[in-house]
Amino acid sequence: MEILKIDDISVAYGNIRALSNVSMSVSEGDIVALIGANGAGKSTLLNAIVGLVPLSGGTISFSGETICQSKHQKLSTDQIVRKGIALVPEGRHVFADMTVEENLDMGAFMVRDQSLVERKKAEMYDFFPILGMRKKQKTRSLSGGEQQMMAIARALMSSPRLLLLDEPGLGLAPLVVQDIFNKIRIINEENKVTVFLVEQNAKLALKTSSFGYVIENGKIVLQDKGESLLSNERVQKAYLGA
Repeated sequence: MEILKIDDISVAYGNIRALSNVSMSVSEGDIVALIGANGAGKSTLLNAIVGLVPLSGGTISFSGETICQSKHQKLSTDQIVRKGIALVPEGRHVFADMTVEENLDMGAFMVRDQSLVERKKAEMYDFFPILGMRKKQKTRSLSGGEQQMMAIARALMSSPRLLLLDEPGLGLAPLVVQDIFNKIRIINEENKVTVFLVEQNAKLALKTSSFGYVIENGKIVLQDKGESLLSNERVQKAYLGA
């Protein structure tokens, strides 16, 4: 069953077209990867899904309901989040002068039941033990990997059905990246959260994903099972250094 359907969308920044007639889908329960070079349109696509950039063409649907369409925005970003989509943006965008706990509270700002918020925080501290140890510390004191874990935990505080991850491994040491991706697998398999993943580390992204897309200059140029894209000669030459 499709949880996310992107139908012929385009996005332009003035005279510059960032996305051109992009169509793709994400099935419920999957991890789907989007790979491509810097400037190919990956972040723009994720931002379009949550209504942060307007569409100049096409529609985006979530669980069969249109959430974004060209000409006028169907739903606001907070309404889209309420539907069950959460974005972990590139660069994490943590609240550096807030504590870890305060950052998690910000992730649950739309949850009215305070007891549920406390339960969700306890779950996050269980899942990311280092956050429980550092919950009263200012976020700026955390390492890059710890900040990325916190950004993911903050997104999970809203109990999303679809988690959008923009470059979760960016700027992190290889062992930390591996740990982050292990957590992503658990979030998908045990918490039953569908994941749509943008990642510069194409090999790791495709290994982790059941399906993948390749974007070049704002257009989808390849799509296949993750393992098939790993063995694709064009992908190997362009993204895997083969």
